[in-house]
Amino acid sequence: MSVIIEKGQRLKADIIKHLYYKIALSLTDLSKLTKKSLPLVTSVVNNLMAEGYIIEQGLAPSTGGRRPSMYLLNPNHNKFIVAIAMDQLITRLTVYDMSRKLIVPMQYLDFDLSDDKSDVCTLVNFINESIDRSKIKRKDILGIGIGMPGFVNAELGINLSYLPINNGLTLREFISSAVKLPVFIDNDSSLIALAELNFGEAMDLKEVMVVNIGWGTGLGMIINGQLYRGSTGYAGEFSHIPLSDSNNLCSCGKRGCLEVDTSLLVMAEKAGQALANGAESSMKELFKDKTKHQRDHFLDAVIAQDPLAVSILSKAGFQLGKGLSTLIHILNPECIVLSGRGAKAGEMLLPPIQQAINEFCIPRIAGQTKIKLSTLTDEAELLAAAGLIIENSQFD
Repeated sequence: MSVIIEKGQRLKADIIKHLYYKIALSLTDLSKLTKKSLPLVTSVVNNLMAEGYIIEQGLAPSTGGRRPSMYLLNPNHNKFIVAIAMDQLITRLTVYDMSRKLIVPMQYLDFDLSDDKSDVCTLVNFINESIDRSKIKRKDILGIGIGMPGFVNAELGINLSYLPINNGLTLREFISSAVKLPVFIDNDSSLIALAELNFGEAMDLKEVMVVNIGWGTGLGMIINGQLYRGSTGYAGEFSHIPLSDSNNLCSCGKRGCLEVDTSLLVMAEKAGQALANGAESSMKELFKDKTKHQRDHFLDAVIAQDPLAVSILSKAGFQLGKGLSTLIHILNPECIVLSGRGAKAGEMLLPPIQQAINEFCIPRIAGQTKIKLSTLTDEAELLAAAGLIIENSQFD
């Protein structure tokens, strides 16, 4: 009997997961996606409707035959997910309902992960205070999904790069114990790739590389329609390929890494150096505003087509394209998605990247790979962090 109950709970979770990603589906759609019989799926959907998880949306658009009923997650069901996106300097937190709607304003924490004095308790306090301010009861929160940079093993719940824990618990266990909620963590670039796969430009594709352009330069690889993590969970360290023309020291401790040319942090620093050397730019005034980081001001200048900012972005984009050329030869992807916060630069990112690919790639291979800009940009990590909870909840 317990095996039957377990299988029923698994199907229940699978149905909720598919509706979370696809928004609205018919019973036939759900049967195909879960690979379960239509009568069994119908029974579980009816139970989920009785529990308030699912509502009937209405009939699908006409395609000439009988129109099936469509089902979606109930946006008024009192279940919520806390999603956290961390980079090296800023941590963002928001709360989603089951229909992926943001229900609280974005919360921000200045938190320098690279500072040896950074304490995980600062993050825990931020989470607890944000939940308390939201007025949401903890019993109504399914869990907390956290995306963070570094060598993150999602299965073990550890980060080998940041926030060390010395009391025998993993990072995930420590945070979960302190906030009294289920917690799941994953690498930021892996989550951004999952967001593009489930909600963005990589939907329905099989072989995709998703580039996370942020403080660093990350990569998530979709192979055969699934995120590829490698043998120990650390695949995708694209930014540490030694392709830089400079001898600058990378955050990893080595020299020549691609990241020292292509991260938003480096671009903003180069802009600051150019201004200090007398260059004229709208960034001279933008950088005086300390309410935003230089990185964000730099992106604003790019979007406004400031000549200095565009020039710096173009050089970084060319180096990025050079690195992507290497990966195209190895993986032969059908698509490369430029995602993360840097995707806000929009169409200006594409020409230098394409120029490098044209220069360094074999045309027959490069011609099979499309370059796309993410429409999710800096929400990608948050969406996928929430997805961690959907993937791991049992919905008892």
